Amino acid sequence: MPTADEMQKLIAPLFPGLMGVEIEEAGEEKIVASLLVRPDLCTAGGVCHGGALMAFADTVGAIGTVMNLPAGARTTTIESKTNFMGAAPVNTRIVSESIPLHRGRTTQVWQTTIRSEAGKLVAVVTQTQMVLPKA
Repeated sequence: MPTADEMQKLIAPLFPGLMGVEIEEAGEEKIVASLLVRPDLCTAGGVCHGGALMAFADTVGAIGTVMNLPAGARTTTIESKTNFMGAAPVNTRIVSESIPLHRGRTTQVWQTTIRSEAGKLVAVVTQTQMVLPKA
């Protein structure tokens, strides 16, 4: 199973790295990550864009699945639902925590909660990941 540092190195050259996703904890039962809400991730109103929140959550839930994959297997998101609860202002940090709701042989379901550093609920995302066999 990869460590949080190994997952950080994996995502660094990819879209999540470009966004600035920082993996703080990675295990089979929970993934914790944070993201600085930079101006380029915001809407005209100076708050984090919904698409950035969704991409952040998708990354964290996918990492949770990776932490639970059998050797050689891969994963892809097949469904995602987001409830937006509050705004995340520019130049603040948001923190996500993702936990498994289901870890099956062919699918996994992860729920990611995104909060401000002060604990204010920003979004809740539930996603389904398909487990793909070794290529």
